[in-house]
Amino acid sequence: MTIREVRSFRSFWLAFGLYGLALPAAAASFYIDPVNGSEAGDGSASAPWRSLQSVLDNGRIESRDWPSYPYTAGMSLVTVNAGAPVKAGDTLWLRDGYYGDVVVQHLYNTAPITIAAQAGQTPRLRSLLVQSAQNWVLRGLSISPSHAAVNTPTTMVRINDHNFFGPTSDIELADSELFSVADASSWNAQDWIDRPSSGIDIGAAHISVHDNRLRNLRFGISVGGADASVRRNLIDGFSADGLRGLGDRGLFEYNRVQNVKVGDPPDANHDDGFQSWSVGAGGVGTGEVTGVVLRGNVFINSTDPNDPLRNSMQGIGCFDGFFVDWVVENNVVITDHWHGMSFYGMRDSRIVNNTVIDMNGQSPGPPWIMVHAHKDGRPSSNIVVRNNLATDYSLDATSLVSDHNVEFAYANAGTLFVAPPYDLHLVGATNAVDTGSATLAPTIDIEGVPRPQGAGFDLGAYEWRVDAIFADGFDAN
Repeated sequence: MTIREVRSFRSFWLAFGLYGLALPAAAASFYIDPVNGSEAGDGSASAPWRSLQSVLDNGRIESRDWPSYPYTAGMSLVTVNAGAPVKAGDTLWLRDGYYGDVVVQHLYNTAPITIAAQAGQTPRLRSLLVQSAQNWVLRGLSISPSHAAVNTPTTMVRINDHNFFGPTSDIELADSELFSVADASSWNAQDWIDRPSSGIDIGAAHISVHDNRLRNLRFGISVGGADASVRRNLIDGFSADGLRGLGDRGLFEYNRVQNVKVGDPPDANHDDGFQSWSVGAGGVGTGEVTGVVLRGNVFINSTDPNDPLRNSMQGIGCFDGFFVDWVVENNVVITDHWHGMSFYGMRDSRIVNNTVIDMNGQSPGPPWIMVHAHKDGRPSSNIVVRNNLATDYSLDATSLVSDHNVEFAYANAGTLFVAPPYDLHLVGATNAVDTGSATLAPTIDIEGVPRPQGAGFDLGAYEWRVDAIFADGFDAN
């Protein structure tokens, strides 16, 4: 069936329905080929369009936009490009080639339109900007300024609201790779400051970023919008912060952040695996960040302890609260720093079943789990710290519940873990097995293993299983 026949079939059933009920619209596929395509094509597999940006800008997508600018709250969206071939629910398949700087804007779809790599193809972008748009899925892209003739540092993906053109929401970026350069092994310390691009910047609500691979970066993924979902991403090689979560109700789970580079000097940034701070009427530290979930993430200072460019990484550094109604569970922090997990100004939150360990048993460190008063002196309050394994604790809060935690010395880590500091699965014969509390404990561990496996819940991020053979080759026994 041709694309036109699909459209005719869809229009027929939308008009007449079956027994008075309209059937769901049939989604159509279109193709873009920057090497062999033509602007005179019809977007079919045999006659693809040449330019993605032309499709986005030149009336080929039926969508919605605001009736006028500047956008003001309370406006109603109106249809634009009525009768255009690409409609809500359709897919734009991208073939091999270079697409440059792609901008998606002024297109608020009633249902998602997908822009994705065709199977076996690698579409290459220099950057991606999504603003004043809704309901877009972007998948399978290779995004790097190194794809351009001249590699100039940038932020590779920006998904943001716009004060004049309107808000952005319901955008998904998945299964894509982002990198400043494919191989940064020749970079020196100054290169890691001057040459890397940043990965993803989110300044809009309801954005999902998952299953992406980011490497050789300045900043990794920064979230300023509310209700973000950041899941199963790899951030490998960065010289500032891996993750930032400044928006309310952000979900950060099962991400892996590793290999921070350079430090102070020559770079004055204090590098974090995850960082958050509040902003209120009085500036930084005068507001609240609420409802954030940090679950099942792995933060590793360096996978190569002998790397001459490695820096000390603050694991989870939240220094300018208040941080309210947070859940911090099943995370692993392996770092050469004192700040394993630190919260300055926390309220109505829990820190449960995390594992925090020093990378090498040397200073700086050992890393702690810390809850402290806000920098302005207001106390943290109503905090539960439970079922954790850490090399140190520093807990100062009113209405603090701290129980079923174990503090261990790095020198004794081998009595708890299979092969510390990198393989932190529990050994069977340890006081961390079956000794935890079930109250507020997560029902699965960092690898999705149901809890409990034995007579009780285990401590730390991993639940011990007698029959487990782990992916890294270590036997649980």
